[in-house]
Amino acid sequence: MSDDWLCADWPAPAGIIAGTTLKGSEFALPAKPRFLKQVHGARAVRIGSPDFDQGAPDADAVIADRPGDICVVRTADCLPILLCSLDGQEIAAIHAGWRGLAAGIVEATLDEMSSPAGDLIAWFGPAISQAAFEVGPEVRESFGPWGQIEALFRVNERGRLQADLFGLARARLRRNGVLRVYGGGLCTVSDPQRFYSYRRDGDTGRMLSFIYRP
Repeated sequence: MSDDWLCADWPAPAGIIAGTTLKGSEFALPAKPRFLKQVHGARAVRIGSPDFDQGAPDADAVIADRPGDICVVRTADCLPILLCSLDGQEIAAIHAGWRGLAAGIVEATLDEMSSPAGDLIAWFGPAISQAAFEVGPEVRESFGPWGQIEALFRVNERGRLQADLFGLARARLRRNGVLRVYGGGLCTVSDPQRFYSYRRDGDTGRMLSFIYRP
């Protein structure tokens, strides 16, 4: 890791560059990325499609399959998920807050990708940890009855819930066939030196999580 960015620690194919910028860094990407207007929804778009003709589209995931295209999302507690096909030909970046996960942003991204889910690997960038992520029952209810969901919501001493955002995302990926999942565990709230956190600081900056191949 440099002073400017956190390199994704995953077995990506040769030539794939991926990671997350650190707080206050001056890290410069090799080209201007195509930003999204992130809305905590379940829409994924592809670079080069008409979705970008009018500027930043309302979407929470971006996909690319051409050299030089940069997939990027901005976060400050929500979970950035980077995806890459095993052959390195297709990449994606997902902005995954709890609302987006519940709405189906993982499923929408996989549906838009041409690579089979079993041929993808995923990396989790820094996000809010379960210990720091207190939520109400409406968050638990939004995910429905599937899977081992109860293990991802722990009741605290106030009778509220501590949500495991990393676990929720991992469960959604695995449920849909993405079994190679790396990263996770770096908490934005508890590391003010390296990471922005909206829950900790309120109005704050954003980290960029990015993936591209030259």
